[in-house]
Order: sequence, then C-alpha cells, then structure tokens
Amino acid sequence: RTGRAIRKPSTDAMLSFAGHKLGRGWVFGLNEAFDQAGATLGPLIISLVLFRHGSYRTGFALLLVSALLTIAIVFAASKLFPNPRELEAGHTLETKGFSRSYWFYLVAGAFIAAGFADFSLIAYHFQRSGSVVGPVIPIYYAVAMALGGVGALVFGKWFDKAGLSILIAVFFVSAFFAPLVFFGRSWVALCGMILWGIGMGAQNSLLKSVIAPLLRRDVRATGFGLFDTGFGVAWFLGSWVMGILYEKSILILVIFSVILQLLSLLAFVFAKRAE
Repeated sequence: RTGRAIRKPSTDAMLSFAGHKLGRGWVFGLNEAFDQAGATLGPLIISLVLFRHGSYRTGFALLLVSALLTIAIVFAASKLFPNPRELEAGHTLETKGFSRSYWFYLVAGAFIAAGFADFSLIAYHFQRSGSVVGPVIPIYYAVAMALGGVGALVFGKWFDKAGLSILIAVFFVSAFFAPLVFFGRSWVALCGMILWGIGMGAQNSLLKSVIAPLLRRDVRATGFGLFDTGFGVAWFLGSWVMGILYEKSILILVIFSVILQLLSLLAFVFAKRAE
C-alpha cells in the first residue's frame, strides 16, 4: 500500500497530461478499467495455479512476469515521453497554490470516502446475517468490481461530453448502495453491490478527471497527492465510525452512509460555482 501511495499521485499527474487532448474522463476511466481487470486476473491466476496442484511460489513467479512487463513499459514511456508536461503545452493557470474550487472538490471527495462502506464490513455483514451465502460473497465482489471497471470507462467518456452533471448523477445513484446491501438479501444485495462497484469506479476516474484542470502543471502531482491524503483520512475515519455504528444500529449506519455521500453533491455544486 505504501508503494501504491508513492506512485499514485505521479501516475495520476501523467495521465492527466495525456488526457488533455484525448479527454481526461476517457483516460482515467480506461486506466481504472485496466486496473480492475488486473485486480481480477491476479487472484484468478493464483487460484488456477493452486487448483492445478501448483504452489504459491509458482503463482508469484507468474505474477513476476507482469511486474517486469510493467517496468519495461514504464521505461519505454520515459524514453518516448521524457517530459509528460509537454503533452499539455500551452495550457496554463494563473492561480497560485490551490483554488477554492479544488478545496471544495476535496471536501466532496472526503464526504464520499467517509460515507463509503468498505467491502470488509459488507462481507462481514453478509456472512453474519446470512443474507448472502459464504461461497457467493466473492462472486458478488467480482461482479461489482467488473461492472465498476466498465462503468468507469463509460462514465469517463460521458464526462468528457457532459461534464460535472454526469459525476453528480453517478454519485447520487451509487449513494444508495447502503440500504440495499445492509437490508437486502440475495438479488437485492447484488444490486447494492453493483451500485457499490459503480461508486468505486467513479471515485478512481471521475474525481481525478474533474480536479485535474484546476491544478497547474508544476503542482499537479502534489495536488493529487493532497487529494488522496484527504480522501484516505476520511475513508479511515468513516470506516471506523461505521464499524462502531454496525454494533449499535445498522439503520443509523445506513443513514450515516447515505447522508454523507449526498452531502458531497452539495460540495460539488459549490465547487462548480467557485470555478
């Protein structure tokens, strides 16, 4: 996780430069789709190796191939595009530091993070309540992540055409995953997981797409890093609170989750007005 935290802001900055002409929503959405595909294939490869009477050593050796290919591609990209900022030549911002709209978007992201239940809590609820049988829980998760990746791609393309309205619509719909997963059973819970997956995909694509134009090229990686820090702290605090609420009242937990995510929509509106 530390390695991911170190490389993520730089990766987001380079993607934003590449997306200047291609469309940032599309670029971030495509990246999220590939990310979800890799996150799905990795465990499947390990499972297949173990199923075929292999060992973890063999499985990790196969994953090493993917890691080496990644390093090779990054090395090639560094030779082809030694200065990614040049992909956004001619685009300058006159603001110093970070704009008011950026801070509003950070607040919106914090609201979403704090109200977004982690899958570990959802899976625990499924198992404890019996609303979803144990062997099916990983399948629900896989479906959610797969649709989240596809959704990130589609919504990213729409974002490039319609702008903030798509972002608001997606987060409004995904905000209602909580009552479905915590009160529903079987297919209702699956619908909730689909909304959860869509929200997860949107967090990693649409949020970055909307703040990228607000950041100067020389501070863009810093801006993404600061955003991720605020998002991560809010996620931790929200998860902690929801863990406590789960033992007290699931109804209050659901209300807490939905209200915080809906508050993000208000912050989005203020951010747009501040631009």
